[in-house]
Amino acid sequence: MTTPKSPKGKSPAPAAAPAPIKRRDASGHLDPAYAKGLLALSGHATDGAHHDSNDKAFLKHARSKDELTEGLGEQFVGAITSGEEQGEEALDALSPDESGGPFIVTKGKTEFADDVDESNPEGATREPFPTT
Repeated sequence: MTTPKSPKGKSPAPAAAPAPIKRRDASGHLDPAYAKGLLALSGHATDGAHHDSNDKAFLKHARSKDELTEGLGEQFVGAITSGEEQGEEALDALSPDESGGPFIVTKGKTEFADDVDESNPEGATREPFPTT
C-alpha cells in the first residue's frame, strides 16, 4: 500500500498527536481541573456548596419500626463489614421462644410466698413431699 502524495509529489506531514489529558498527579490524586470537569458532567456542585435536594439515598432514619427491615439491615451491615454471609447465622441462632421464653426477670420475694395461704394452712404438719 502506498501513501498518497501531494500534488508536488511529497508525502503529507504526519498529523500531530493530541496532548494527553492530565488526570492525576504523581501521587495519584485527581487533577483539580479534571475533577471539577467530572463533577460538572455528573451534575453535582462544583463550588463546594452542599446541596440537600436529595441527600438521603434510601432511608430517612437509622432505625426502623419494622422488625424485618431492621433485621435485614443488620444482616447487610454485618455481611459488608465482616465479608461473611450473616443470614445463616441469624437463622441458626436460638430465639427466646425456643427455650420457653421470653422470660420476665423478677425478684425472689415476688416469686416465693412467706405467709399463709390455702396450700399452706396455719398449724398444718409438714409433709415430706408436697401433695398439692
